[in-house]
Amino acid sequence: MNTKHSNGSPVPVGSLLIIGGAENKGEGKANGKKTPVDFTRLEVLKAFIKLTGKKDPVLEVITSATSEGATTFKEYQKAFHELDVKNTGHIHHATRKELLKDEATAERIDQADAVFFAGGDQLKYTSIYGGTDFLTKLKKRYIAEKIVIAGTSAGAMALSTPMIYAGNDEVQELGGMIKVTTGLEFLKDVCIDTHFVHRGRFIRMAQVVVTNPTCIGLGVEEDTAIIVRDGLDVEVIGTGTVIVMEGFEISEANMDDFTNEKPVTIRDLKMHILSAGDFYKIPQQNPPHI
Repeated sequence: MNTKHSNGSPVPVGSLLIIGGAENKGEGKANGKKTPVDFTRLEVLKAFIKLTGKKDPVLEVITSATSEGATTFKEYQKAFHELDVKNTGHIHHATRKELLKDEATAERIDQADAVFFAGGDQLKYTSIYGGTDFLTKLKKRYIAEKIVIAGTSAGAMALSTPMIYAGNDEVQELGGMIKVTTGLEFLKDVCIDTHFVHRGRFIRMAQVVVTNPTCIGLGVEEDTAIIVRDGLDVEVIGTGTVIVMEGFEISEANMDDFTNEKPVTIRDLKMHILSAGDFYKIPQQNPPHI
């Protein structure tokens, strides 16, 4: 039987691994940035395997967010093979209709020790899997069993709610230009953004937080990840940083009119910068309700 958090919600037995994208898959250095002195090959993917608690776990890699699913799967299969994991399955659905006709995938999810959502377009994940028996089964297992749910890049963004699905660096400074929808809700009142430092996504996350003040923002850099245990306890791993935004104390913002398309103003936005070995507890500002 699950215990409950102070806000009444159940404590998940499973864990999450939220990856900022471009995680090391065996290269001898960090890609796209100076290699830190404490660099470890395959560090994030090693953590994924370790979280299962098994030497050779059953993995399922989901690539439905990309049109190059076969290529993406082969890259991860190769990396996991180097980590002595042989039982790696591939799940890919091009459409929601295809998923609804696929009974075998649900059985595979029952047997998986861990599920990995690869990158691509996060809106494909929500539109294909949202509201399905597949997603319900995965969530029930996450709440009640020791399963690991991981996502990288778009796959990481899809695990949260609210979920950013549009708004790049050319428009992020203008109010109302960031598009947000409901994610897969493994984390609620948490917005995940990825490639965060590398692609300069600070202001677009700030727009989400200022319009959803009970929500925190977690911006995860490339080859960096957060482990979420008990649904709230965050640990940072990898070669980069995680930016945490809290909007609970925002005193002023000019986001009341989305039609002006003017640069945003936000005062008293709180921020933390975390790196490997740091911890953070996700605050619970919004009590559960029916």
